Amino acid sequence: MMKYFQKLGKALMLPVAVLPAAAILMGIGYLIDSNVMAANADKAPIAVAVFLVKAGGAIIDNLPILFAVGVALGMTKKKDGAAALSGLVAYLVVTTILKSDNIALLLNIPVEEVAPAFSKIQNAFVGILSGLIAAGCFNKFGEVQLPTALSFFSGKRCVPIITSALMLVVSGILYFAWPPLYNVLVKFGESIVGLGPVGAGIYAFFNRLLIPTGLHHALNSVFWFDVAGINDIGNFWAGTGTKGITGMYQAGFFPVMMFGLPAGALAMYHTAKDNKKKIAAGLLIAAAFASFFTGVTEPLEFSFMFLAPALYVVHALLTGIFVAVAAMLHATAGFSFSAGLVDFLLSSRLPMANKPWMLLILGVIAFVVYYVLFRFIIVKFNLKTPGREEDDDVEEEKNAVLADNDFTKVAQIILEGLGGKENLTSIDNCITRLRLEIKDQDQIDEKKIKSAGIAGIIRPGKNSIQIIVGTKVQFVADELIKLAEK
Repeated sequence: MMKYFQKLGKALMLPVAVLPAAAILMGIGYLIDSNVMAANADKAPIAVAVFLVKAGGAIIDNLPILFAVGVALGMTKKKDGAAALSGLVAYLVVTTILKSDNIALLLNIPVEEVAPAFSKIQNAFVGILSGLIAAGCFNKFGEVQLPTALSFFSGKRCVPIITSALMLVVSGILYFAWPPLYNVLVKFGESIVGLGPVGAGIYAFFNRLLIPTGLHHALNSVFWFDVAGINDIGNFWAGTGTKGITGMYQAGFFPVMMFGLPAGALAMYHTAKDNKKKIAAGLLIAAAFASFFTGVTEPLEFSFMFLAPALYVVHALLTGIFVAVAAMLHATAGFSFSAGLVDFLLSSRLPMANKPWMLLILGVIAFVVYYVLFRFIIVKFNLKTPGREEDDDVEEEKNAVLADNDFTKVAQIILEGLGGKENLTSIDNCITRLRLEIKDQDQIDEKKIKSAGIAGIIRPGKNSIQIIVGTKVQFVADELIKLAEK
């Protein structure tokens, strides 16, 4: 089950990767004219700004459809376009049948008497569910052979047809299940929302704790997307909501990702052993830059998550505190990808942005707090953060080549550490990790793999291993596939 949810988290990265396009379009549009969507503006908006904001809105407003298509494609074995088409078909069938107007027609009642849940049927949850069902149909029926008279519909051509028929059944189930499920999600969201800034901090704390499992995506969907009516990201970028409140589940991540974690990396570098500082720097500098510039934190977090788990819990607590403080100050900014410099600059001109400069002040404070705490805890408890490991295998560690962008060499080292291509059964990757299926865990040489400059290794199952590479993972995966196919 854990493996399935981790795969789902990886599949969600495909549609989420589209969001920066919306951020760029809308950010530039609001930069040109900050009042472009204001209903009571005293002058006509600039046409170019309207064009860009509406173009970006087309992506944000249709995120559930992107989820349906992206999840369907990402969860299939062959990554075939027919699966994506089936995801779209599944989503259109269920959301059309369960529209408030059609429910009113079915029950012969006024539309005002239809359960409010059906007005929110076009949401991220239904999009993900549609993608999962379509992917399941493709995996099971994508190679089915029909009788000669129906042979045209054999294989993947029959998948959208089967998916649409199955969604009729799913629609019937959701007719009864969606209203109570929606109410539970709303109550959960309201319980956190009702706690105000404290609730935002609690959410952020668990957001970080769930990173190792990949299940933080499920938690994020409740607060960031329109699953329980919160839709913090969508409302922030669309300019709807309450200024100073909308964005509270995003804003506090900026001080942590842009300043706090890089300061933690500096503390780890300063406390590294003299003979390992160069190797530590190669890993930490690249990871810190990724955190600051793009908000991708996994390479840095995985560099100490398992070496010093207590330090990671401190990081999760600090994240919760800074998100809560930012919410208390009503300082808001938003992101479409993650809380890095790019999204900060793009979102700071949006109508919902409120006192974003205060996030920079919090960032300076976060830098000091993270550096002092990390350095004190590492030294006090002699934690084995990067560069503080035992002195054996120093020569092997000097072979770290990821920082030099020698992806072929990195792939070779990883393949050797995995026990050769004979031990590999599947190669895949998400935005920062290699996700591999292997035959025998006993053949894994973690020290060999880490000598390539790898941030961390996870073994989520008997035949599964994840290797934390960072944002360069696609290049490493491509080279690993080439080597495995030779």
